[in-house]
Amino acid sequence: MTTTPVTSTTEKTPGQMFALVIGVVYLLVGIAGFFVAGSFTGGSADDKLILFPINHLHNIIHVALGVGWIWGSRTVATAKQINTLFGIVLLAVAVLGFVVPDFMQDLINVQSAGDADNFLHLVTGALGLYFGTAGAGDRIRTGTTS
Repeated sequence: MTTTPVTSTTEKTPGQMFALVIGVVYLLVGIAGFFVAGSFTGGSADDKLILFPINHLHNIIHVALGVGWIWGSRTVATAKQINTLFGIVLLAVAVLGFVVPDFMQDLINVQSAGDADNFLHLVTGALGLYFGTAGAGDRIRTGTTS
């Protein structure tokens, strides 16, 4: 079985669509975080985007993940690779966050990171891994044909 790049914007696999959508979400969250966070590392308990404590380093990581996922959505093969890679990394971060006290604070100095971050990483990582493997799927049509 060979995988060929999808050149049309109207045909995407579920894995590509996931990579594109989650990439845009992570990119927008990362950019929005720069308007909320007060410092590059650290910050106060008030430096939150919705429920999630952030700092500029955390925002840079979100932007990088977003750009990586968007870039990966271009072809079937890269979507599978990026979804799998980012899924594994986020699952590892989630597990470490649940097991090691203050893991996120020690890793990137995010103050008061806790279960909300861990669950977000768990869900995003699990979805990334799913769409990089079993859920990568066949191409789906998003346009109309005549």
